[in-house]
Amino acid sequence: MPLTLAQAGQINAVKRIGGKEEVRRFLNSLGFIEGSEVMLVSQNQGNVIVKVKESRVAISKEMASKIMI
Repeated sequence: MPLTLAQAGQINAVKRIGGKEEVRRFLNSLGFIEGSEVMLVSQNQGNVIVKVKESRVAISKEMASKIMI
């Protein structure tokens, strides 16, 4: 299921990252790597705040939908 459907506060593992190669590379540089743990912090007006590798990252809902958990 995509990260956008996760419940806030629940820790999940990244199973797969979809999208074009440049999108996957960008998400990898932010710490979204297959097998890593992510937690949805909040969703606000089309943006998603995610905790990954002890950092909080804000990404668009469109990018978050490419991250499968």
